[in-house]
Amino acid sequence: MATLILHPGKEKSVLRRHPWLFSGAVAQLDGRARPGDTVDVVSHDGRPLARAAWSPASQIRARIWSFDAAETIDHAFFKRRIAAAVARRAALPELAGQQGLRLVHAESDGLPGVIADRYGDTVVVQLTTAGADKWRAAIADSLHKATGCARIYERSDVEVRKLEGLEAVTGWIQGEAAGEELIIEENGVRMTVDYVGGHKTGFYLDQRENRRRVAELARDRRVLNCFCYTAGFSLQALAGGAREVVSMDSSGPALATAQRNLALNPQLDPARAIWREADVFAELRNLRASGENYDLIILDPPKFAHTAAHADRAARAYKDINLTAMRLLAPGGLLMTYSCSGGVSAELFQKIVAGAALDVGSSTHRRARIVQRLQGAADHPVDLAFPEGEYLKGLLLQLD
Repeated sequence: MATLILHPGKEKSVLRRHPWLFSGAVAQLDGRARPGDTVDVVSHDGRPLARAAWSPASQIRARIWSFDAAETIDHAFFKRRIAAAVARRAALPELAGQQGLRLVHAESDGLPGVIADRYGDTVVVQLTTAGADKWRAAIADSLHKATGCARIYERSDVEVRKLEGLEAVTGWIQGEAAGEELIIEENGVRMTVDYVGGHKTGFYLDQRENRRRVAELARDRRVLNCFCYTAGFSLQALAGGAREVVSMDSSGPALATAQRNLALNPQLDPARAIWREADVFAELRNLRASGENYDLIILDPPKFAHTAAHADRAARAYKDINLTAMRLLAPGGLLMTYSCSGGVSAELFQKIVAGAALDVGSSTHRRARIVQRLQGAADHPVDLAFPEGEYLKGLLLQLD
């Protein structure tokens, strides 16, 4: 096994149990290692620190599998880690009986680059790093043993794999399609899961509890759902008794799926649903110009900043949509606003939204207050040593 030797002082992050080692931390690799191979990580003076997956094509040169420098990284290792991740979720009452559930959340479950989501009796896995890619067979077998699911589909087609020198990989690892559309029920609402071509692994499981919150808030309100994708928030608003729900997205296919999702739920009144295919930034301004107002607005945009290097550009985009949305809120209205950008911290996001509120207040004397801080669901834990795992940040605001 090759040995990864760190520069003096660079062992500090490992001792704090942070799982990433960047190129600048690496003094040399003693021995030969192929992408994804396990390497011993040692300090500059030879002190054993950890075992990690080597990734020479990435700026993150190694991702740590174990902070126990003597632990063997083998098939049994993945079986233990995945079984433990599944057991942690089984112990949380709010996750009991969920048909859509994240089983493995990468670094926060001690498995960098491994995402696994369960939809009924199908598991969809996404492998984003060289180390995870190398252990594909062990990961799939361990997921099968931990869940009993015979169908495992791979969606390793995300852009980040290119940074690892990896090609896109999709298809069945175990089993095959059941022959019918994959549908789950969440908070009493039925939704399709496009695990072949949809975003992420086919569904945004991280917003489960926030969608439930929308149902609690929506009664008798006029709701505007921006960047609605396949209408998870919209259908929950209808289920909660919204007077009207306007759903907006730039993707025609996403809106077509959204309308199919509505048809799966005959208990929901389609007459209260309005669909708009439009650029959200432009359409928000058009709504403002036409004098529209809403009682609840949801802003769940795509990722504007993949890294901190893009934070300034992202900040302008976040301020723009939040400023316009606040101007569309009726007195006492609620704004549910999110950022899923890893390059934008929770603190920065709040400052951006506060700046938008200040601009609104300077001309209208309205005040905005945080009613609730919002985050990912309980099956998306965040390891305290890895704050980068907290990618989803949200605020529920009320404006005078």
